Amino acid sequence: MLGWEFPPFISGGLGTACYGLTKALDQLGVKVTFVLPKMVDGQYATHVRLLTPGLRRRDGTAARQQELKNVTFRSILSPLRPYATPAAYDEKISEILRCRRAAGGAASLTEANAGLDYAGDLYREVHRYAAMAMELAQEEEFDVIHAHDWMTYPAAVGVAALTGKPLVVHIHSTEFDRSGEHVNQLVYDIERQGLEQADKVIAVSQFTRGIVISRYGIPGDKVEVVYNGVERNGSWSVAPISIRREEKIVLFLGRITMQKGPEYFLYAAKKVLEVMDNVKFVMAGSGDMMHRSVELAAQLGIGHRVLFTGFLRGGDVRRIYKMADLYVMPSVSEPFGIAPLEALDNDVPVIISKQSGVSEVLRHALKVDFWDVNEMANKMVAVLKYPPLQMTLRSHGNFEVRKLRWRDAARRCLEIYQEMLVPV
Repeated sequence: MLGWEFPPFISGGLGTACYGLTKALDQLGVKVTFVLPKMVDGQYATHVRLLTPGLRRRDGTAARQQELKNVTFRSILSPLRPYATPAAYDEKISEILRCRRAAGGAASLTEANAGLDYAGDLYREVHRYAAMAMELAQEEEFDVIHAHDWMTYPAAVGVAALTGKPLVVHIHSTEFDRSGEHVNQLVYDIERQGLEQADKVIAVSQFTRGIVISRYGIPGDKVEVVYNGVERNGSWSVAPISIRREEKIVLFLGRITMQKGPEYFLYAAKKVLEVMDNVKFVMAGSGDMMHRSVELAAQLGIGHRVLFTGFLRGGDVRRIYKMADLYVMPSVSEPFGIAPLEALDNDVPVIISKQSGVSEVLRHALKVDFWDVNEMANKMVAVLKYPPLQMTLRSHGNFEVRKLRWRDAARRCLEIYQEMLVPV
């Protein structure tokens, strides 16, 4: 498996999905070698075995090893992050250089490249990762290559060409989801090449499968749908968040980007506050629309009723779910959407956009077009004002989400692997 994030380095649903899927595959006895840009922390990788990645850290010490079970992790030292854009990558490199200059280290990108194996731009970094993954692949024994999202596709295609092993690409989010109609052509080209070269494509929903077929020209019989699951009530520590007991809490949790529709959440919040005054809206997450969202809340005159927590992980995520009376996901284009499952798993009723893959599998959730802020506000008010509705959504939704487990996703992935390994 080739991926870009894993606990505790989570930027969004991709890391959660990789954790849940590998853990479930492990329980089925499938041995997985997972290649990551960063070494994972052993306390999160309870189902894996951590190995020295073959590369050494800057101080020359080998990466920490920890014996666990069926999944081997190999890391490549890299500044790449999930959901990265060329601009975000450039900013990351600039930040590294500023820190190194302040510490009396390298003062140029060339020096940074030499010392830390960094490339000059995002695309070269993706292909550098591909070259190193191909080198690692020659040391491993495996039957199938399974790649997650576009940054891994060049690596996966290279490993497949080198080894002749069948290739599965797993698409959790397309460039059309992230950028709308204004796609980054280079990212689109990398996605399309990976999808075309794959023996099988796994989409996280029928919604995403439709995009893969219509926008990338991939034959329908090559694209399988495997829905995500949810990790049942994971264990977390907690941190305090200042909210009064009598206030109703409406939660937005996700990346604050165009794809997630934060502005629609705020416009609907404004309408709710026109008829209810004991509601606070929590926006948990970070992203390129963070500052714009803060400014919009102020412009709408609701800044004092909206709490921006920044990016949350671990205990803070579980705590905010436990505090929430309602979770809202107003995504403009959501391939799946794991957060509503997590909310229901924590007894929080949900409102989700119809433009999401998770709407295909949830019956006991209120659904609304992302752009219809009037209807979104009406549904928020209904849930907050009428306890019987809230109780029905909570109880039926929690029961429903128990059937969406990673073990089912893992079994379907295993079936796909086995189908590809059967001689034609």
